[in-house]
Amino acid sequence: MEKIRVYGEQKVNGKVHISGAKNAALPLLAAAILSEEGLTLKNVPPLSDISTMIALLETLGVECTVSSVGDYSETVTCKTDSIDNFTAPYTIVKKMRASILVLGPLLARFGHCSVSLPGGCAIGVRPIDLHLKGLMAMGAEVDLKDGYVQAKAQKGLKGTEFEFPISTVTGTENLLMAAVMADGETVLKNAAREPEIVDLANCLKKMGARIEGEGTSEIRVVGVPRLRHAEHSVLVDRIEAGTYAVAAAITKGQVDLIGGNFRKLLPTFIEKMEECSLIFEDIPNGLQAKYAGEIRPIDFQTEPFPGFPTDLQAQTMALLCLAGGKSVIDEKIWENRFMHVAELARMGANISVSGSQATVCGVDHLVGAPVMATDLRASFSLVLAGLAAKGNTLVDRVYHLNRGYCCAEKKLADCGVRVDRIK
Repeated sequence: MEKIRVYGEQKVNGKVHISGAKNAALPLLAAAILSEEGLTLKNVPPLSDISTMIALLETLGVECTVSSVGDYSETVTCKTDSIDNFTAPYTIVKKMRASILVLGPLLARFGHCSVSLPGGCAIGVRPIDLHLKGLMAMGAEVDLKDGYVQAKAQKGLKGTEFEFPISTVTGTENLLMAAVMADGETVLKNAAREPEIVDLANCLKKMGARIEGEGTSEIRVVGVPRLRHAEHSVLVDRIEAGTYAVAAAITKGQVDLIGGNFRKLLPTFIEKMEECSLIFEDIPNGLQAKYAGEIRPIDFQTEPFPGFPTDLQAQTMALLCLAGGKSVIDEKIWENRFMHVAELARMGANISVSGSQATVCGVDHLVGAPVMATDLRASFSLVLAGLAAKGNTLVDRVYHLNRGYCCAEKKLADCGVRVDRIK
């Protein structure tokens, strides 16, 4: 199993080209199913989760051609006129919960499918009941049998009005994809507002879908009988950008984040980082994050967009371990997303957890230690802590890192930082 050795007391100083967003690319790949003419996606990040989704599409009969475009990007062309399997098997779905995103497109285009239930997750339970309730409101018949969602809509899906009781990103994406070919108008209320959903809607509209309101809490969709081929470039990864901004703060350096409008993509995160330790300046096609001279304690809670992203909570916690005072983090999205606390404590952090709240009392310094990544974002939080620590840190289970961070060692090297991947 691979590990990463992080050398301590290093300073991030340089430029990072932010890759396409995994969380945007996954639903976009699933959307290829909707058109018999296929889909071409650019700026796809070369990550293990992307490979898993491509493997799932190929199991269904999609022909995927992947070509590299430099170190940090791929173009994926999906040929979808020969789909002949309508079962998403457990052997693939168990690797990645986002596999459930093929449910809506398969049902919309073919009227039936069988998709394995995703099961549990390292950071908490992520039920798909709202996906199923929304599809049933559109006229689908749903049965749970032998660990699979068996769905059919023999006369096609029908437009409806459906209100999500809580915000759900994948739920919104699944119902949005199902609605684009439903008969009549569908109104999704209390829809998630994340930029990745806007990116999906933009791609679907290029394919001929009729969508209004994406990026707001009410999305209106008028179904069309078929979709055409389109070419789309995947949205830049706001979580990767935020992670490297934290890297600049925790190492007292600076980094140019290249590739997007990060003020628009990370409004609350940037506001909190300015309060904590960073100065941001606009630069051509990006944003510069520069250490402000001290790390100050802050309080925040994770929320759906435009709130503070849960996917940046672990990285920010690592930073606050070195703040001059007490910070309180309230994790409102996932019930089990503090597993990195024990690993940071091995490095000398002073953190206590009570329910959904973590209290972080800043310490003078962290100490390198052997630690274990517990999930995707936690993996990079330990790398960040290791960069600032005295001594070296050995991070185990870095396969988590491979799921969501493209070429992390090379991008850090471009900023003058050395980390080694070892067997």
